[in-house]
Amino acid sequence: MVKITGEYQGDLRCVALHEPSGNTLPTDAPKDNQGRGEAFSPTDLVATALGTCVATTMAIASRKHGIELKGLRFEVTKEMSTDSPRRIARLEMTIWMPIAESHPAAKALAAVVRACPVHHSLDASIDKPVTIHWAAA
Repeated sequence: MVKITGEYQGDLRCVALHEPSGNTLPTDAPKDNQGRGEAFSPTDLVATALGTCVATTMAIASRKHGIELKGLRFEVTKEMSTDSPRRIARLEMTIWMPIAESHPAAKALAAVVRACPVHHSLDASIDKPVTIHWAAA
């Protein structure tokens, strides 16, 4: 179990503390929702969690194949709903893999994308398309 604690700082900003490591993370409301947009918003953290979870889960799976995925890159584009209630409507992810699609483990690693815990935790109504760009063979 991991405990995250936090405190509201005022002016739509919070600071969260990851108790096991002591690392802190500031948040700010986005500009389109009365904030300054000077730090990750809570919904930005959801997008970040998806991207980092997919990358981490793929890296864990790659170990079974003796592959190091150092250099894997990802991009997640978050789109908010235009109707009420305000919510994440779409998290579009692009992944740049450091291995070729012809690699024997490529198919297994591609399947891991939708197997990460964050992906499983997100509401099914959120559109979550994924594009993978493989390295040249």
